[in-house]
Amino acid sequence: MNISRFIATGLGSGYLPKAPGTWGSLLAVFAFIFLAKLSLVLQVLVVVIISLVGIYTANKVAKEEGKKDPKMVVIDEIAGQFLALIGLSPRPFILLSAFFLFRALDIIKPPPVRQLERLPGGVGIMADDLMAGLLTNLILRLLAPFFHLNPGG
Repeated sequence: MNISRFIATGLGSGYLPKAPGTWGSLLAVFAFIFLAKLSLVLQVLVVVIISLVGIYTANKVAKEEGKKDPKMVVIDEIAGQFLALIGLSPRPFILLSAFFLFRALDIIKPPPVRQLERLPGGVGIMADDLMAGLLTNLILRLLAPFFHLNPGG
């Protein structure tokens, strides 16, 4: 396995059976528990780096596989799940809420998520999941007062 494939498949998690995107998202949730200790600026930088590396590696693997968005490529779910959690507390309720909401938005693909998926190559592979992550983060922040949660604390 080459390095691009290793990265694009989320350290190989994209090869796990059934629902590889869910495995990639779970990997991101567990990694976020440690990344939550970073400043918001560093969290943003992590998402930007993963996204840029993801565009390149996802595009490369998609070309190798001859598919627009191969199922084993989960770097997009990792970046999107990180974005869903960025700036939020790593408390269990928030982690679980972000995980399930992100997966739902990634699967259902409401506008504008579906439209971004149509972009070419690695950009299209990454963009829809990043939008699903952004929407998840915004929804959690909007709902936080109703659950008496401080999403960042």
